[in-house]
Parts: sequence; C-alpha cells; structure tokens
Amino acid sequence: MTGSSIIGWSHLPFGKHADQDIESMMVEAGAAALKHAGVAPADVDAIFVGHFNAGFSAQDFPSSLSFGIDPALRFKPATRVENACATGSAAVHQGITRIAAKQARIVLVIGVEHMTANDGAAIGRNLLKASYVKEEADTPGGFAGVFGRIAELYFQRYGDQSDALARIAAKNHKNGVDNPYAQMRKDLGYEFCRAVSDKNPLVAGPLKRTDCSLVSDGAAALVLADLDVALSAERAILIRSASQVNDFLPMRARDIVQFEGCQLAWQRALGQAKLKLDDLSFVETHDCFTIAELIEYEAMGLTRPGEGARAALEGWTEKDGKLPVNRSGGLKAKGHPIGATGVSMHVLTAMQLAGEAGAMQLKNAKLGGIFNMGGAAVANYVSILEPLR
Repeated sequence: MTGSSIIGWSHLPFGKHADQDIESMMVEAGAAALKHAGVAPADVDAIFVGHFNAGFSAQDFPSSLSFGIDPALRFKPATRVENACATGSAAVHQGITRIAAKQARIVLVIGVEHMTANDGAAIGRNLLKASYVKEEADTPGGFAGVFGRIAELYFQRYGDQSDALARIAAKNHKNGVDNPYAQMRKDLGYEFCRAVSDKNPLVAGPLKRTDCSLVSDGAAALVLADLDVALSAERAILIRSASQVNDFLPMRARDIVQFEGCQLAWQRALGQAKLKLDDLSFVETHDCFTIAELIEYEAMGLTRPGEGARAALEGWTEKDGKLPVNRSGGLKAKGHPIGATGVSMHVLTAMQLAGEAGAMQLKNAKLGGIFNMGGAAVANYVSILEPLR
C-alpha cells in the first residue's frame, strides 16, 4: 500500500481550446479538484505539475502558475515533472512519494498540455523528442513512424494483425461516446476503422489515421492525501500500489515488440498489491497507437506473446468483456494532451471506483489498473486503485 489516496479530482474536456493556454487550464482544473476534495488551498503541502511541452507552448517552467488558483498557495513547494508521454503519471507518482516520505499530507497534482496551436510539422518534431534523437529524429512519419515501425516488426514476427487493430480502434471510439471529456465522441465502427480510405489514410507503415491518438489541449487534476486525511474525506480511492520501470531509450537496444518495461512494471505493481491480473475489474492503458494497446495486452499478462489479437477479436476487452480496457475511450478517442494524460487516467479510474463515472460506469468496479507509457515503452508506470472504504 502506498499510503496515498485520491480524495478529489477534476477533468476538463479534451480537444482544441484556442481561447485558453496552459495557465488558464491549470488554474481551472486545479481549483475544481480542490473544491471537489473539500480541501482549502492553505492546507495543500506540495504541488506537482505534469507538463511535457518540448516546444508546444512558449511558456516553460509552469509550476508556480498554479498559485493563480488562490494566493494561499504562494510559497508552497511546486515542481514541474516531465517524463515524455508518461508525464502525468510521473507527477502523480511524485506526489505519492512525497506523502510516503511524510513530507506532505495533501498534494495537488495537475497535468496540462496545449498542442493544437502548432502545425503538423512542429507537432511531429516535438513528439520525436520523446525518442532517441541521435538515431530516430529523422523517422519518416514522425512519432507515428516510430510506432509504424513497431507495427511492421510485430507483423513480420506474428502475422498481419490489421483486423485486431481495427477492433481496438472501433472499441475505443465506441467507448468514447459515453465520455463527456472525450475529444471525439463518435462511434466510427469496425468497417470504417479497418478500411483504408480518403478519410482514413495510411499514416505510417500499416497504421491508419484511426490507429493514432488525437492531438489535444486539456488538463486534469487530482488531490492526494495520506491515510488520516483520506479517512475523513467524502470520497477516497486508495492507490494500492504504484510501480515505475524505465528501459533503454534507443529502440535498437531492446526487442521493441516485447514492451519488457511494461511487463515488469505490471509484475511489480501486481506483486506489491498481492493481486493477479484476473482480480482487476478494468484497465485504462496507454493506446497512443492501437499497436501499443495490442502489445500491452501481452505485456500485462492478458495473453501470451503474439496472441494479443485474441483479446481484441474475441471481445475480452470490450466494456462487457472479461477485462474491460479503456472504457473511457482511451487516448484514441479521449485525446492525448501529453502532460495531462496520466493524470486523466488516474481521475477516470477513480471516478469508476467511486461510482461517479456516469454513462461510462462499469458494474461492480472494485479494482482498477492503469498503465501510462513514455516514449516507445521507455518510461512505464502502473498504478492499481481501489476504494479505501
């Protein structure tokens, strides 16, 4: 047990927010999370802000912008955290560590990114900074090209899995219809996701547009508390375990279709929690591209290596399947504002476990797993959550 619980949260809709910047989104999300938790700003002991940036916003060094929530936050320790696409979970885990060290009782965590003001070329350049620039900066297709190459290598080893990727895309888009915070709330259907067309062209390798997550603006925030505070809170979702595993950055240094860091992060988190994967009610996993979700099925232990397609094609991960995956619509439909994504995953999992997920609500949701990934399975974070009481 980590000793931390989530006692409040907020989530802005993801999408294009031309009228906002990272400061306004941070303030809006952070203030709403504190209100939801019933926590006065003066009682916050530390603040962690997840913000990838890498050129998406002119403003870097944003942690103290959180003081715009309330003057009572001035002089609190506030730190910006970055770990590529796992930046949000990195911020959450820093808050957990601060509480475990007894240096804080209440921590505010905010994840934020503003991406849509950039053109396509800039977006590609910025995202490739989450790869090994010396060798991978010129990858055709940008960061999508990195995962296009992973898909090609997977197909060479295990056969063409385009049917399974289309099933994953269709599942997540169907789930996203029920998510009021999702950028795309449209059920595209399997046939559309499977076929190459003018509206669904090939992007990189075998990956089509529907295999890629969305470029987004957005923010999410949550409040962490120690056990004493959590026991008196209106709601409390315990972070039963939390694991971080990092792998080599260069793709050539590892078997890139295995996601070994993801596998080890799951093993450690489940071991710490004294659970098996079968004990979980649902999982929110990092589907930056559909091939990532497919390989993550294998890495988490849902299937054996090379058999992830079974989980998709046989409906195991549907909302009424044996292990629902990405009931929120995932990054695929919800959107992927880099710094906000991991915080969003924790917020949406907490909503499910508190019975506050609205149209997304799963029956008997008692244990939720989260996997958030930075780069191509380089930074790997797993959290397992359950209601405190």
